[in-house]
Amino acid sequence: MTTSKPKRVLLANPRGYCAGVDRAVITVEKALETYGAPVYVRKEIVHNKYVVETLRDRGAIFVDETDEVPEGALVVFSAHGVSPAVHEQAANRNLRTIDATCPLVTKVHNEARRFARDDYDILLIGHEGHEEVEGTAGEAPDHVQLVDTAEDAAKVEVRDPSKVVWLSQTTLSVDETMVRVKQLRERFPEMQDPPSDDICYATSNRQVAVKTMAPDCDLVLVVGSKNSSNSVRLVEVALQYGAKAAYLVDYAKEVDESWLDGVGTIGVTSGASVPDILVMDLLAMLEKRGWDDVELVTTANERITFQLPRELKRDLQQVANS
Repeated sequence: MTTSKPKRVLLANPRGYCAGVDRAVITVEKALETYGAPVYVRKEIVHNKYVVETLRDRGAIFVDETDEVPEGALVVFSAHGVSPAVHEQAANRNLRTIDATCPLVTKVHNEARRFARDDYDILLIGHEGHEEVEGTAGEAPDHVQLVDTAEDAAKVEVRDPSKVVWLSQTTLSVDETMVRVKQLRERFPEMQDPPSDDICYATSNRQVAVKTMAPDCDLVLVVGSKNSSNSVRLVEVALQYGAKAAYLVDYAKEVDESWLDGVGTIGVTSGASVPDILVMDLLAMLEKRGWDDVELVTTANERITFQLPRELKRDLQQVANS
């Protein structure tokens, strides 16, 4: 394969694991170390194929619903959050629970409950069927309406236009969310904004890095899984902001050689649920094909960390004391 363009890689920073994902993955790892296998996990702990397979190999058992967990067993709730109904189902089955919901998702749950108490209509901007949306809507099912598409925004009805608020799934594209907000505000001018930005800092930061490098890229490769909302959004953002082509891959081996034909500059990034080992594998593959000049594109420095779930912290402390 030949190309006259100089070969270089623009490597996005920040990329990969966010604080909420890091906390959730460590939660399952520590639960396996502390309690031993099996540890049940409701849904995928985070939306990444490699992470799920690695934890499964260590003794995690992933289930779709709590009724698949043996009575009295331990179950971890995923980073995407669950509704009160799921907590109730777990209690009815005497399950020991560890809640690994990302604190930023918990913040949106709290907002939903608060606005429901004040009898607001809550317009939740998000993707139908996504676990986070199901969990948030479940906090106030009588008050929440999902707005996914432009058609949803055009049809949604509220009881009192002066008592409407919008909330959003944390992993959406910032631009996409604001398009929906604009559509809704044209219909409901008095609609309130959330008390604070719902879009997760990590989602936003990863999109800004991609926006910065996309105009210079012949190709952007996003490492991430197809069911990862924030990873899929990074591909869309790359194309929207000037990349000539962009693809989502779980592993370096999924890169089609034809994508590299005639390409000079390749942008590389990863979704917020992707361990950096997968990015390093991709860089190694590109290096073998001549892309050995790697330039870091830094748009933010993330220093946020979250403490482990309190149930796990308590038991870890007891183990340490004994």
